[in-house]
Amino acid sequence: MEATEDDLQGHLGHALSQLNKSVNRINSDVASSKEQGFWRRLFTVTVDRNKIAVWEKDLDRVLGLFNFEAIAGMVIDMKLVKKALELIGNVPNAPKNRQIKPPSRPAMLYGRDDLVAELTNLVVNDEHLALIGPGGMGKSSLAKAIINEPLVMDKFADRRFFVTYDGLDPSTITFETFMTRFVGALGIEIAGTDPVRQISTFLDSASSLIILDNAETFEEASAPPALGDIPSVIAEIANISGVILVLTSRSRRNAPNVQWITKDIPPLDLSSAQAVFFRIYHHTSRSEAEEDIKGLLKELDFHPLSINILANAAQQNGWSPITLLKRWNDRHSKVLDGRRGKLQSLSDTMQLSLSSPSVQNLGEDGCRVLAIIAFLPQGLNESLARALLPSLPQVDTICDILCMQSLVYRQDNFIKVLAPIRHYMRDALQAPDSTCLQDMRSFYYRTIRLCSSKRDDHADIVISDHLNIEHVVAFNLAYVPDNMDDTHDICWRFLQCLQQHLPRPTTLISAISNIVENSSTWKLKARCLLSLAQLYNALSQLVEASQTLQAAEELYLTAGDPESMGNCLIKRADFLRCQGRFIQSQNLLEGLQHSDSWESLSNTVKARAWYFLDIARMYTFTAPADELFVKSAEDHVWGFPSKVWHWRAKLNYGGDVVQVHTHLGGLILQYASTGHRIDRRNAFEGLAQIAFCQGRLSDAMDTLQMLVGICEGPYSQDVLWYTVRKAVLASKQGNYDLARELIQKASELSQIFALRNARLFLHQSYGSACIELIAGECSSAETYFATTIEACDVQGNLVYKAFGMRGLGEIAFARSDFALATHCFKETASLCFEMGVPPQHLYSCFQFDTLPDRFKGWLLFLEGQSPFTDVM
Repeated sequence: MEATEDDLQGHLGHALSQLNKSVNRINSDVASSKEQGFWRRLFTVTVDRNKIAVWEKDLDRVLGLFNFEAIAGMVIDMKLVKKALELIGNVPNAPKNRQIKPPSRPAMLYGRDDLVAELTNLVVNDEHLALIGPGGMGKSSLAKAIINEPLVMDKFADRRFFVTYDGLDPSTITFETFMTRFVGALGIEIAGTDPVRQISTFLDSASSLIILDNAETFEEASAPPALGDIPSVIAEIANISGVILVLTSRSRRNAPNVQWITKDIPPLDLSSAQAVFFRIYHHTSRSEAEEDIKGLLKELDFHPLSINILANAAQQNGWSPITLLKRWNDRHSKVLDGRRGKLQSLSDTMQLSLSSPSVQNLGEDGCRVLAIIAFLPQGLNESLARALLPSLPQVDTICDILCMQSLVYRQDNFIKVLAPIRHYMRDALQAPDSTCLQDMRSFYYRTIRLCSSKRDDHADIVISDHLNIEHVVAFNLAYVPDNMDDTHDICWRFLQCLQQHLPRPTTLISAISNIVENSSTWKLKARCLLSLAQLYNALSQLVEASQTLQAAEELYLTAGDPESMGNCLIKRADFLRCQGRFIQSQNLLEGLQHSDSWESLSNTVKARAWYFLDIARMYTFTAPADELFVKSAEDHVWGFPSKVWHWRAKLNYGGDVVQVHTHLGGLILQYASTGHRIDRRNAFEGLAQIAFCQGRLSDAMDTLQMLVGICEGPYSQDVLWYTVRKAVLASKQGNYDLARELIQKASELSQIFALRNARLFLHQSYGSACIELIAGECSSAETYFATTIEACDVQGNLVYKAFGMRGLGEIAFARSDFALATHCFKETASLCFEMGVPPQHLYSCFQFDTLPDRFKGWLLFLEGQSPFTDVM
């Protein structure tokens, strides 16, 4: 049956009346404690143990009566149980609760949807989370978003608590301070000697989510009682069934004995960073300012707080994007110190991290290591840290603590700092001290001197730390006048290492340009320029390489070193030859022979000049084949390559094929053990060319395959070159599937060398065009030819541009578009004139690149036959 109010007048009413009287007696005994102050009541109330025993006995008697009457009297519904329990609401150790509303979801939280969803899923699946990251990364915002997620609200309802420890000093925080914040956020009042038990009782009554925000404050607590008490309380609360903890912290020193899932909070992505910036900044439309701002946001490593501060500074000051960039370039991190407070000032949030007891305990060495990490663009190589910084024997331990405090982070074996922290360290704190700088300089300089063309441990260090080494060299060139000769020597050696092991653009250009020129620096600066030119060449930046070589030549000439000047000039002439500028190359070398410096050159340098002069003359057909490479063949260094090219020149000039084959074969045998691999490769390529000219395509293919084997290893770039040759040859055999398979393989290989050598791309692109044209796929061929021409315009390569233009002409001719064909062939002839190559000899020295005889538009054009009558 259903219970009514009248039922309370019977047996149960009598029992409840007795219980109420007992409770009231106990209540009156402890009422006076309310006047003693909260912390006294919470932690230091002492009640006579005998009196407590009397209370317990009295309550046991009355509750026993209550239970007996309940069993004997009636069945009670849940509403009356609630009324009964309300009567004992003032029993000690049953804390009162007033609901505290958690903070709302942040208005700006871009680019975090996936992360919020991931973290929410973990929370509703009962996982304890530790959200870790540097100041300003948005950890608190993520926590506020999670606590307001629908899934979280459904599961925890009004049992979602946000406890913030912001604004407290870790060096003075106590257990009492920690508990005050905790119980305040829970909205409970506690009385008695065991507050943790009362909190546990409260939390045990229903599932609860508790956010511990800015947990680094108590994790770094240095007051003795707090060191052990706080972590143990957190562990005890985490073990309560139904309680989930989420903490946000700059520190990784999270409470032990809790199964945390640690999540490092990443920076924003570019799109989200832009969304945040333009949500605040309105002086220019996003479409107009996006490109200008993109680089700046990247320079901030997409750090949320820095982006917010920067956008507000630009908005409040009315800066245009150009002005903002200027302010940033002039002031860097100072722009991020608009107002006070860690949420509005980078320096404030940095000082908060630097003032933590763990960091303070490191003393000066902590700042020294942090300054070094900020100084090095890649950060500190963790495996080399002790070798790089022998004056800091505890560097590994220091790095561990800095990582624990999220001032630095580990990535790819390097200890790094976010860009805003790096700028702050550089702008506001000490620069790396001279001892540390000397340590790094000694280690890196020694590594560079020991590095050779072989891939060994020293080369591996150059590859791993290349940006750091480059920065140290540039810094020493600019700011360390002592031992400048040593730094100049290391500069050119480092560029040589880059060329051999990691060809890439370098930032040392301006540092080299700024070397003061005088009698003691002329040769050193010229040597740096020479290595820079060789690096440019490896990157196929031949225009820049030629300009740099010319500057080196002038310095060597000024320093009275004609030998070095001559070598630079010869190299510059060869760079021109690689671009197809044969006439310019020829003129440059002939000018050297007629200069005052010629007689001062050694015989080997003279032979080298003759060798490259005859290479240019071979392409321009300005000397008989019998005269080419004769003078250089007398030199002990240049003899073998000169003899190879003498007979290859005869082949290019239409000489006797059998005779050429005999002599090239003899040279290969003669120099089998002494000849340089490159020269032997050139001889074998001549044999492949002979087989091709004779129509023995299978033999030519076999020789090209042998060349692939010769080039594997240190000459792996040439593997791509000859693979393309094989692909085009396969198409000429009619095997288009194999041709496309090989060109695809070459394409995959080219990914490795994309930055190194754009000439490889031209070779591959033109080869693809030839394959498609021969296969009858004119549309595809047209695309490849056009791509080749565009790339040639960028690289200044006249040879492949002429080949590509001729290919387009053949396609137009096949389509009976004779006007377009005429235009293309005229452009091809013009390029021949610019190179110095007779148009009828366009392919004479490039016979593998010629098109099959059935493509006769170019020949008809040169002969002035229909439909090209009177066009030449």
